[in-house]
Amino acid sequence: MQPDTIAFAPMFTSAEEQILRALATAVGDHAYQQWFSDKTSLTVQDDEITIGVASPFLADWFQKKYRSTVRQAAQSVLGPSVRVRFEVDPDVAGAQIQNSGSGEDVDGEKPATPKPKRESKTKSPTERRRGRRFSDLSDFVKGPCNELALTAAHQICDSADANFNPLLFHGPVGTGKTHLLEGIYRRLRRENRELQVVYLTSEAFANYFTEALRNHTLPSFRQRFRSVDILLVDDVDFFEGKRVIQEEFLHTFKQLVSHGRQVVLTGNKHPRLSTKLSDELKTRFLSGMVCRMEAPDAATRKEIVFQKARRLSGQFSDEALNFVADRFRNNVRELEGALNCLQTYYCMTGKRVRLGAAQQVLADLERDCIRVIRMADVEEAVCNLFGIEAACLKSSKRGRTVSQPRMLAMYLARKHTHAAYSEIGGYFGGRNHSTVISAEKRVDALVTGSATIQVAAQNWRVQDILDTLEQQLRVS
Repeated sequence: MQPDTIAFAPMFTSAEEQILRALATAVGDHAYQQWFSDKTSLTVQDDEITIGVASPFLADWFQKKYRSTVRQAAQSVLGPSVRVRFEVDPDVAGAQIQNSGSGEDVDGEKPATPKPKRESKTKSPTERRRGRRFSDLSDFVKGPCNELALTAAHQICDSADANFNPLLFHGPVGTGKTHLLEGIYRRLRRENRELQVVYLTSEAFANYFTEALRNHTLPSFRQRFRSVDILLVDDVDFFEGKRVIQEEFLHTFKQLVSHGRQVVLTGNKHPRLSTKLSDELKTRFLSGMVCRMEAPDAATRKEIVFQKARRLSGQFSDEALNFVADRFRNNVRELEGALNCLQTYYCMTGKRVRLGAAQQVLADLERDCIRVIRMADVEEAVCNLFGIEAACLKSSKRGRTVSQPRMLAMYLARKHTHAAYSEIGGYFGGRNHSTVISAEKRVDALVTGSATIQVAAQNWRVQDILDTLEQQLRVS
């Protein structure tokens, strides 16, 4: 086991075979042959198993139909803490192309000439096992939404003595934070093999720390993480509310930075908006460089879609790809999901995907992407951010610590729900419609004037607070 890749060392045991045997027993031979055998991949890493399937539709279907069964089978082998996830596996999807059918597509186009079938060879789970696929910086599509972050990532790779430490990427889900972190890891491992580089999630750090506590091996744990040259940690939001783990990570952080070792982090929100991180940890995160990453703009989405489509084995018209870029706007993962659907359609039919086919195939996915936001969702997001109770938000209190969150809640309820002014006022403590109209106008004025509101002992721009709350509403 190499010390610089220790966080993702795969389990080279017979765990996969044992899990598959347990799964076959649980679901029965017929269902196993129909849905799992040679139609999925299975990977075990630490206490997580990943089931790879051919399309987002199947990933969703397996999640609903077999998640509990798969987890029970995995628990019988790996123990009660096992985690299960389903994801699209390009290898599984690509294998279906060899069995593509034929016929007319919805645009009347003749099917592509089917590719000759290769001699099939059933692989064992051990033969199919592969390590984590790290993204490459060269594949990252640059745009106004991420240009600063990408430049900073390249600086880290170009010079071990970057002027900022730590480097933190933050922004909504699916905007490329993990891609950049993986890209830094991959380039450093390729070009600077003498450096000891560790990449892991904050959850993995917490799990290793907990295991070290339980096994009385803290000195070994600390030596493991405090002697590296570069530490890359994904999703530091996981540390929120975990005081002991925060303290341990803080000491690791201080040790590395004080010795000139680089730390790179990702998170979903700006450190100042993390209400459950210690003040010292937040100020340490802010002491280097913080790069916000936004949802991709139209031009960037189009470039992402066309670049990713070139790597797929299907055939897609420009009109179909433009349709994907225009309709799926929230993040890169939505674009990838839409492309995977079109890829699956191509695998099933063996014919070029044109605009009409794309519109038909993606109709259900578009409908599923619609997020209906309720006033209760707005209330929950605001209360979580400001650390207040829902009853307090609806009370008659007029202090600034309550009135400002209430004002923002009314504003967001008016913007994101179909409720009338009177309904919103009634929900937030029996207030009349004029109170909601006043709140809406006041928030607009605060945004225009770049005013600030205090959150967790920090003053923060009203626009940034709204962006954070709206991000939570979109993904909750």
